Formats: sequence, structure tokens, C-alpha cells
Amino acid sequence: MKVAVLSFAHERAATYAGLLHAAPGVDLLLADPDGAPDDPARGQAAARRLAAAYADSWDKAFALRPDAVVVTSEVARRRELVERAAEIGAHVLCEQPHADTEADAEAMARACDDAGVRLTLAAPACVSPAFAAVRGQLADGAAIGPLTTVHGAYDGPGDPAVGGVLRTHAPVLLDLVDTLLDGEPAVRVYAQTNSVLSGDPDIESAALLTVRYAGGTVAALDCGWSPPAHHHAGAGPTMTFVGERGSVEFTARPKLLGGFDAATARERWTTAADDPYAAVLDAFLTSVGTGHRAGPDGATGARTLRLIRAAYASARTGETVDVAAPQPVRP
Repeated sequence: MKVAVLSFAHERAATYAGLLHAAPGVDLLLADPDGAPDDPARGQAAARRLAAAYADSWDKAFALRPDAVVVTSEVARRRELVERAAEIGAHVLCEQPHADTEADAEAMARACDDAGVRLTLAAPACVSPAFAAVRGQLADGAAIGPLTTVHGAYDGPGDPAVGGVLRTHAPVLLDLVDTLLDGEPAVRVYAQTNSVLSGDPDIESAALLTVRYAGGTVAALDCGWSPPAHHHAGAGPTMTFVGERGSVEFTARPKLLGGFDAATARERWTTAADDPYAAVLDAFLTSVGTGHRAGPDGATGARTLRLIRAAYASARTGETVDVAAPQPVRP
């Protein structure tokens, strides 16, 4: 199987390239024609290091007709690369956020659907064994009865250059809920935000969302930047699923051992050693051969962006906002 990593603009491109290089049966192709002002040869250097093929233009990369691609470019270029991959019949794993606008997300999903290829969004929590176990328990209804409420939280480092938590952290929680509810649409949302840690009123560093879904389930989601002193390896989304007879808790990266590190004067967490992005890539490669779902898809991403747009409107107005119908796809 020929798999291309398209661009080294994202920090995880090197991780994916290394994992693919080590994967049996994978013929690795790297492409990074845009480079970077301070490191224009970053992709070529990675190709030399891994003894991988390198394409110095997007046209050459797609002319080599990879079977699958990993899109790790700047967000603004992701729609173009996904659509070009779909044109040659390549399955797509795309880093998040996969699009800036709902229109772009809808177009990417449509292109892949029309071409009969999969668009998978990188979401480690959604493909974890723990989440699969939770989904199994909730599906049979025996553990907690019919689901009524979801409580979720995700605190982690923030980057003002990337955006606020409604753009970066909330989608992690919303993708989990969307996956659990099998794509059931949200109907309304209420959101409150603050910018205490960002210092910029246009970049929210904390947000609270209450989302009602079509089937009646309500999700209360809390996300925010954590102060640098509180960053730790165990960071990750947590959720409690409440039913009529009980509840189930989910932690994406459970703490196995905790303590105090005198060298850094900070709390130290020890978690499972498995690389969450190795699990994402493994699930994606398996899905290429089997057709099984490997995490949130393009339709999930479009629903999440639609909900985020409504959440911004709610935070701005202080009112509950109905989640609008899909926008028409623009060419």
C-alpha cells in the first residue's frame, strides 16, 4: 500500500511519517512543496532520514497515485488536498481541525463520498479501546439504561495562534458525543466563554456548552486551557455518561501512577505507554482494507463545525441558538 504524508506544516507529520516507515507493507511517500520560510527543506530532510520517496510538487505527489494520504498541511490548504486525493481514489486521514468553515467541511465530505473513499479525522479518543468498551455497554442498555445526559471535560495547553477552545478543544468532546450517538444531530446549544488566560477578548480560553440532541440527550461540556504549571502527560478528555439506572465514566488517558517531580516542582503522571496516534493510524490503515469506520468521518466534522458556529453565536448573544441546517456546498 502506498501512503503519502502531505506537508510537514503540522507537528504530527513527522510522527505519522515515522510510524508509516515502520509499518509492514507500506510504501511511504512524502510531499512538502510549500516548505516553510525558516525551514524550506524540512520535508526533504525527513525523506532522506527515512529513505522515503519525495515529491517536490503536489502534482507529482498525486501523479504517483497513493492508495491513501495523511493530510497534515495548514488548515487553509486541507480542502484542496482532500479533494485532490478523492479525485485519484485515495482514502484520507486528516488532522484536526480539518476545515475552517462548514462549507469547506461539507465540500470535503461530498468529494470523498462521491469518489467512494473514506475521509477519516484524526481523533485518538474515539478509536481507543476504552471508548469502544463504553460504546458497547451503552449500546445494549443493560449497564445504565437509556442515556439521558453526558458530562464532558477537556483541559489542555492552548495556543493563541491556533485559536480559542471552541475551535481547538470543544471539537474533541463533540466528536466523542457524535460518535456515541451515531451522528444524531444537535438541535440547540447554549455557550458561555471567557478569555482570562488568553488576555484577548477574541480568543476564548475557557468555554461551557450545553447541547441538546434530537433524541433528547443533553451534553454539558467544559473545556479550557490549563495553566502551564498544570500540563501533564495524562491530559485528555474525560466523560461521564448518565442513564436512567446508572452511569459510566470514560477517561481517554487514565492516570496509572501519580506523584511529585522534585526536579520540575510539578505533578508527574504515568499513563499507558501506547502512542495514541499509532492507534489512529493503525485503525485508518485497517479501514482502507476492510471499509470499517476508523473514527469521525467527514460528515461528523461538518456537524461539529456547524455546532461550533452556533456556539460562537450563543456566546456572543447570551442566548440559546438553534443549530442551523447544513449550508450549501460552494464550488
